[in-house]
Amino acid sequence: MGNLRIVMLPYLAYGHITPFFELAKKLSDRGFSIDICSTPINLSFIKEKISEKYSSSIHLVELHLPNLPELPPHHHTTNGLPKHLKQTLFKALKMTKPQFHQILSDKKPDFLIYDIMLLWSARVASTLNIPSLKFYTVNAAIFCYFSHFYRKPGEEFPFPALYMRDYENEQMTHDVADDAEVEIDKDNLTEFDMFVLVDSSRSIDGKYTDYLWETGQAKVVPIGTRFHQDHVGNLDNNGDDMDLIKWLDMKTEHSTVYVSFGSEYFLTKEEMEEIAYGLELSNVDFIWVVRFQKGEQVALPQGFVERIGDRGRIVEGWAPQQRILNHPSIGGFVTHCGWNSSLESIEFGVPIIGIPMLYDQPLNARLLVEIGVAIEVPRDGNGNLDRVNITENIKRVISDENLRKNMCNLGENVRSRREEEMDGVVEVIQLLRDEKNAALMNK
Repeated sequence: MGNLRIVMLPYLAYGHITPFFELAKKLSDRGFSIDICSTPINLSFIKEKISEKYSSSIHLVELHLPNLPELPPHHHTTNGLPKHLKQTLFKALKMTKPQFHQILSDKKPDFLIYDIMLLWSARVASTLNIPSLKFYTVNAAIFCYFSHFYRKPGEEFPFPALYMRDYENEQMTHDVADDAEVEIDKDNLTEFDMFVLVDSSRSIDGKYTDYLWETGQAKVVPIGTRFHQDHVGNLDNNGDDMDLIKWLDMKTEHSTVYVSFGSEYFLTKEEMEEIAYGLELSNVDFIWVVRFQKGEQVALPQGFVERIGDRGRIVEGWAPQQRILNHPSIGGFVTHCGWNSSLESIEFGVPIIGIPMLYDQPLNARLLVEIGVAIEVPRDGNGNLDRVNITENIKRVISDENLRKNMCNLGENVRSRREEEMDGVVEVIQLLRDEKNAALMNK
């Protein structure tokens, strides 16, 4: 079923764009032609990652947000966007409906794959008789959790391993209300005949996928994991990166932890301090990627860098995460449990020390704990971190061979399902396209 043209519309966050881009490559491998539609600043991020192999099958289509004085072009992405502008960005994206209609009219795609947060785009496609499929850029377990509380408010969730603490629920409610990052559509929630792609594998959360199908909540289709070993070989060999890898080369196997909290989260002063002291007290070697927001006075504790000496490396802003995780010296990943980072950890067999921060990250952490590949650092009742808990859990994961074995086995299992799960995605695209064509013929 090659030669079909698909338009993709992800939300304007790197955590959404990355899985869309990886899905585009997998569909491209099967003969599809892909147009990824986003703002110029986000497309520049994708453009750097399109290898020669995909240059003729993956195309970038600019979507221009309206000219709003408070939202200049460099803010047409969630990356580095001040929190108070997130709602404005979401609304501005929705204002591109007429432009998106024109793009679909011009491109005449056979199919649309859209972000579940952008339900309006499916309605635009429907006016042009273009079949569409929503993509939820996290896992089936998270979809299951939120679907349950929308459909069955007040009823206990049937899987006790997944839960949110009171302070997490409050934070989630506050953030969603403030940012308007979720568009609730009651009609859409009850349409069982609509399939949903999820960024996962049955090896990770198959029981949640089964439950959603069996209870009639959603026809969830995992796209399979997406990180390949050849990604690591394709990374640039710039000087700073090579110095970091050479430093890792001198460490013993599984002796070092990698610490990173994603591209869009900034640690508070208290979090920065507890994590720093947790690393220092652990006596474990580490690479820590730190990010500082402009204008914020958050810094590492005084004397920290001098005290750790050559035992740790501080990298500001960005590090070659896949290459680091793939290094034999890495024995654990201290992470916010964002789903993209979690999938990379699974791919490279690195057990997780989970310090979730916001949104669905606590649920991701608890899913990974449930399947035996992670531990979660406990917090107090107000959500505060404690350096002693961080220290103890870093040391525990570094020495836990069973956790490492579980993670390596999971990585093997998800890799073995990749082709089969993409077959399932292609079948759904074919089914929905055939249904739409049949409906048009019967008019």
